[in-house]
Amino acid sequence: MASLPFSAAPARHTPGAGSPVPVRVSRRRRVTNQLWWWGCGIGLALLVSPVVWILWGVVARGVSGWRWDVLWTPNIGAGGGLANDIVGTLLITFGVALIAGVVGVGAGIYLAEFCRPGLVSTVLRSASEVLSGVPSIVFGYVGYVALVIGLHWQFSLLAALIVLSMLVVPYIAKSTELALNQVPLAYREGGEALGMEKSHMLRRVVLRSAVPGMLTGLVVAIAISIGETAPLLYTAGSSTTYPTGAFIHSPVGFLTYAVWADYDSPFPSQHALGNDAALLLVVLVVCLIVGSRLIVRATQRYSPNRALAATGRRPWHLLRRAVKSPGVAGLFGPDVPPADPDELVQ
Repeated sequence: MASLPFSAAPARHTPGAGSPVPVRVSRRRRVTNQLWWWGCGIGLALLVSPVVWILWGVVARGVSGWRWDVLWTPNIGAGGGLANDIVGTLLITFGVALIAGVVGVGAGIYLAEFCRPGLVSTVLRSASEVLSGVPSIVFGYVGYVALVIGLHWQFSLLAALIVLSMLVVPYIAKSTELALNQVPLAYREGGEALGMEKSHMLRRVVLRSAVPGMLTGLVVAIAISIGETAPLLYTAGSSTTYPTGAFIHSPVGFLTYAVWADYDSPFPSQHALGNDAALLLVVLVVCLIVGSRLIVRATQRYSPNRALAATGRRPWHLLRRAVKSPGVAGLFGPDVPPADPDELVQ
């Protein structure tokens, strides 16, 4: 018997069938698929290329003339080092993380957990979005008029902290709200079924699951504050000495000022300081991102997506750990154990 011709097209096995069913992909579909992949690759290249170009330029110029003594030598005007600017940048960054972190996280928690839909929530979200679109130099000018001149603080650390915190608070509040809204509703329902108060459930269950998203927003905000120049020119001024620790009537040096002031200086030594300052800013941002990734990795075990992917079940271990606290376990009495969360959803 002559052999029957067969197609070399890929085959798909149908469950319960004895022979595979050939699947033919049209040429148009293959071409469309390739075009989409090429489009994605081009988009990725357009996104990555400017970043690589900027980083390469900064690192190449900074490493070529790098001097280690800039880390502990203060600026003397036409030379010296960047020690006072480094201390000022770290001080401003810590202050902004503290002020903007508390205000932004609190605002995000209020909008996500306590603010009911209506006029108030609409006004608050709209104000936050408008505030995030205001140019940074406008923040600096307002801070200069209101704080430096109006309140007679002069160039000072406190004026810089307030203006930079106002600049980045909308980013932290929005990321916090989005992270809390992504926590599964089953977490809250399970906590209420176990008799947990809303504040206790928020601390022990909801916030732990939202930490990665909240931390990402905080890192973005701190990175923005590290790279800002215009608001600090209007509020912090500049200084060739170390910060005195006074909140007002004392200007503070910062690294972005060295980049802004020294890139077109006629002195080669100041050119080198500007390149070193730019390199230090990149290193600070990279260390910040790496540190945040490590923290996220350590807290990712509370993420609902990871728990579902690993076990295929709802991650009730958060609720089990929460009900062990005396404030919740006491609700069930000494002889009545709390219910198993797995049984609550069956």
